[in-house]
Amino acid sequence: MDNQSATAALELAAKEERRLQAAGLERFPALIARAGQKASFRFVEFFTANIRNRNTRRAYGQAAGQFFAWCETKKLELHQLNPVVIAAYIEQHSASAPTVKQHLAALRMLFDWLVIGQIMPVNPASSVRGPKHVVRKGKTPVLSSDETRTLLDSIKVSEIVKAEDGTEHEEPFLMGLRDRALIALMTYTFARVGAVVKMKVSDYYIQQRRSWVKLHEKGGKVHEVPCHHRLDEYLHEYIEKAELGNDKGKGYLFCSAVSRKGTALTDQPLAQSDVHAMIRRRASAAGIRTANIGCHTLRATGITAYMKNGGKLEVAQQIAAHESPRTTKLYDRNADTITLDEIERIAF
Repeated sequence: MDNQSATAALELAAKEERRLQAAGLERFPALIARAGQKASFRFVEFFTANIRNRNTRRAYGQAAGQFFAWCETKKLELHQLNPVVIAAYIEQHSASAPTVKQHLAALRMLFDWLVIGQIMPVNPASSVRGPKHVVRKGKTPVLSSDETRTLLDSIKVSEIVKAEDGTEHEEPFLMGLRDRALIALMTYTFARVGAVVKMKVSDYYIQQRRSWVKLHEKGGKVHEVPCHHRLDEYLHEYIEKAELGNDKGKGYLFCSAVSRKGTALTDQPLAQSDVHAMIRRRASAAGIRTANIGCHTLRATGITAYMKNGGKLEVAQQIAAHESPRTTKLYDRNADTITLDEIERIAF
């Protein structure tokens, strides 16, 4: 590659570096930049045009970034990559088996894209096998029915305010109303946090004399679920007290607070990280000691409660919008319960 082509490739790399950082790459891989302008453009195109899901883009970006950083330490160029090199990288990877398998899948997909774009003659990762990993039970912690009720009931949704004349009156606490409605939504509909934070007010609506919610799930899929009567109550009170219906439902349903006081909301949606932190904070305040509670805990809790009360696996799969019932089964933790009576059978 001549100096002019190399300069052009590096200029392109610098221009697109900010966009790639959003995809999880800390910097544009020098190995790709040295391969030429066409390779650089194809690499950028993979993350910006080919992968539409933001979470997948970030995960695959991190996987690619780690691999190409390793290649730099080995002084490898793009044309030197082969199955032996990929296998050596996978072998020395210190992450868990699921993470290594995801990284290998990301590299396969990236190299396929480069092969189709005639940047590489063959995919060096296609024949490389990842570590074995069989999942029979999910790791997401699940709340009991009592803990779930405690969590919802512990959230303050109103407060006593003293006026200038000394009189006291009750006012709605918007942050509490929002958090209770959000937690209930994720529990009663098995919704993913990514779908919840994107909801507009109009995604809560009446159809056939009952309330429904519309969730925009992964892959551009629209998923509609009828509301449980308690969820309907929480959403209705939240929307009414927060006056969210004034813009004809065009605004976001779950918005961030103006301040920590929680008495007013902005028009900007909550971030997924904010929801995760809120759930942990609310659980801690409610005295729930279950470790590693997060957004997926509510999804798993809802599925477990549904199955425990006689629900059908195929219906739970539909509510959760899972492609396979095997995935839904991972969230059902009823089989995990070991009673004290069973333990007492161990007698000597």
